[in-house]
Amino acid sequence: MADVTLDAKGLNCPLPILRAKKALKDLPTGGTLEIQATDPGAVKDFEAFCRTTGNELMESHQEGNVYFFTIKHTA
Repeated sequence: MADVTLDAKGLNCPLPILRAKKALKDLPTGGTLEIQATDPGAVKDFEAFCRTTGNELMESHQEGNVYFFTIKHTA
């Protein structure tokens, strides 16, 4: 279970990424953030976001029309 959950359902790019970036700033190093999004573009967006920022994308999966991402704050 993640330390913080961010509900980004109904938001389109770039809002899920921007909200996740803000939420990660409030997490200590090693903390985890779960994001729930409905924008199909979020899959590639969060992969690229983690690659660029150095945070770890621990999990990514889809349930129905909702995409779930778990990011570990490492940067």
